[in-house]
Amino acid sequence: MKSILQRVLALATVAIVVTGCATPPQAHNDYTAFRQADPRSVLVVPVVSRSVDVDAPDYFLSTISQPIAERGYYVFPVNLIKRVMEDDGLGDANLVHASATPKLAELFGADAVLYVVIERWDSKYAVISTTTTVELSYSLRNGKTGDELWKHSETMAYDPAGGQNGLLAKAIVAAFEKAKPNYIPLAKSVNGISVARAGRGLPAGPYDAKYKTDQQQY
Repeated sequence: MKSILQRVLALATVAIVVTGCATPPQAHNDYTAFRQADPRSVLVVPVVSRSVDVDAPDYFLSTISQPIAERGYYVFPVNLIKRVMEDDGLGDANLVHASATPKLAELFGADAVLYVVIERWDSKYAVISTTTTVELSYSLRNGKTGDELWKHSETMAYDPAGGQNGLLAKAIVAAFEKAKPNYIPLAKSVNGISVARAGRGLPAGPYDAKYKTDQQQY
């Protein structure tokens, strides 16, 4: 029985059915302020969470650095920054988000500060289906002026049972997802799509080969 469950779970992992909220075609972002600021480094401050899952902020922080770095920006080590802020009395994410951006940026010498709010981080079970949802809001601000350089929101959901054949397989996969929702891959997908989507994400940074050559896409 154990091997069957392992196989089902393995298939579920491979066959995750992403049902992300389809984002309708939107107008190209205005990147004027972003290009004028020309940030090279990004400070990700502690995340504000509206989820009841107390672990959501820490899990999320483990997923945000890579996609931004892959867009060509230096990202300050998120866990180290969190610890330093806590030592300096800035452990409350709501307090950090309410603080003046230039002062936060000055503490670490950052060009830009990224604020993230976890709007949803939940999993809902319905008979033979469990849908896990992650919804995030991003705001990147100029480290010198505090002006907003980039803003984006993204929602994505997946039902691992959707890729299974047969009620028993669906029920098993749904039960496992209910017991231990697999948020990390979903959060990585939301971050990756948010920062890299042409016309809506972040232009290539100074450590990317397309730096200042991608104006048609961004």
